[in-house]
Order: sequence, then C-alpha cells, then structure tokens
Amino acid sequence: MKKMIVLAAVLLLVPGSFAWAFDFSADVVSAAQGQSFKGKIYVSNDKVRMDAAGSSTITRMDKQVAWVLMPAQNMYMEQPLNLESVAATAEKAPGELSRTLVGSDTVDGKAVKKYLIRYKTMQGESTMLQWIDPAINIPVKTAAEDGSWSMEYRNISVGAQPDSVFEVPAGYKKFAMPDVKEMMRSMQRQ
Repeated sequence: MKKMIVLAAVLLLVPGSFAWAFDFSADVVSAAQGQSFKGKIYVSNDKVRMDAAGSSTITRMDKQVAWVLMPAQNMYMEQPLNLESVAATAEKAPGELSRTLVGSDTVDGKAVKKYLIRYKTMQGESTMLQWIDPAINIPVKTAAEDGSWSMEYRNISVGAQPDSVFEVPAGYKKFAMPDVKEMMRSMQRQ
C-alpha cells in the first residue's frame, strides 16, 4: 500500500514542473487496497511537504534532499534526492507513453479536464486517470483506471506557505541507520 501511495503522490505532482508558479496547500485523501488515509500537502516553488500517518516528508529540490520527520521521537532521517528519479521535473507522468483527453468532470466542486494516461511500469504498461484543474494547472485527482488506488487534493488553498513548514523543526535529532560494515567490525572485535 505504501508504494501505491508514494506513486500516487508523485503522479499528483505531475504534469507541471516541480518548481510551481504558485504556492498552495491542500488536504490529501488517498485510497488503496481497501484502506484510506488523509493527510496534508504544502507546496512552495521547489519544496514539498506531505504530512500523513504520524510522519512528514519534506522534499527540498533546492538542497537535493528529503527529510522524513518522526514527531513522536523528535527525530528525522535524511536522504539525498536522486534527481533522475524525481519525475515531477517533466511535463508528463513518470514513464508516460500517451495522454488522451477523455472529457470534462467535477472534482471537489471544481470543473476539471479528465485524462487517460498510459505509462510504463516495472511489470510492463498500465493506465491511470488524471483530473487537471485548468484554473491552476495541477492534477487534483489521480487514480488507477481499474479503481485499485486513488489520490485527491481537496480544499486547495493557493497562497504563500510559511518557510518553517519546509525545515526540520528545532530540537529534532538526526537518525541514521547503523553502518553495516561498522556493525560487522564491532561484532568481530567482541
């Protein structure tokens, strides 16, 4: 389920460039495999924060880093961004082969354009639907064509986001996975 949510999150950020022309925040509602979750997303230019399920992920293209915040432990993990894997810099969905306008629709009370997207996966090809709000040119909903997963932005609020939303909070300690080689050396010394 987590992989589907991450995929859907990435696909929601496409097709525009990662550097948005405007700042916004929105509620996120996602469903996959009979489960659903709610979260919040904040976007400011080349920074994105996603809060869900007791943790937050901050993606900073300007610093080429992602931070995973663990509020219950006052800790965070840091991961370098692989810019080749950040699909949101393209005007297409990751692995997109084709995009076909299938009509107009309404999502969260807004008139949107609905597209059928065919894209490559590790297993071959798949299809999904994407609803774009032409007023702000972002996908407000993305879903598997077969209905197996979906992700939607609701209550979109366009406007400046506080810089502090995109920083590791004061007092958080950096958490690092133990170095396997160092662990092996330590075990051999004992």
